[in-house]
Amino acid sequence: QVQLVESGGGFVQAGGSLRLSCAASGRTFSTLNMGWFRQAPGKERDFVAAINWSGGSTNYADSVKGRFTISRDNAKNTVYLEMNSLKPEDTAVYYCAARRGAAYAYTGRANYDYWGQGTQVTVSS
Repeated sequence: QVQLVESGGGFVQAGGSLRLSCAASGRTFSTLNMGWFRQAPGKERDFVAAINWSGGSTNYADSVKGRFTISRDNAKNTVYLEMNSLKPEDTAVYYCAARRGAAYAYTGRANYDYWGQGTQVTVSS
């Protein structure tokens, strides 16, 4: 089993920045691929960003490319999502996800086996 705990969400004005963190436990972190997803009220949970076990491969949703950066620190068992130039449409609950390691940074929700409880990000206009 893998336990995931997100932190760093909050309220920010449009154009601002936030950094989300997700701490993992229960399995060797460096053997896991990690992903970030988000869910706005009344909508599906959508892919945001993913990183493979080594950090050598990443993927981003088109809507966040150039604004968000996913990274990981295997020594701290933590994955990060740096979010810049935030927009009101980025408002959502952000979820961290994990799956066993692979070379490809998977983007599909069904590819992930473990999920955190989510952290709210609210961007005001």
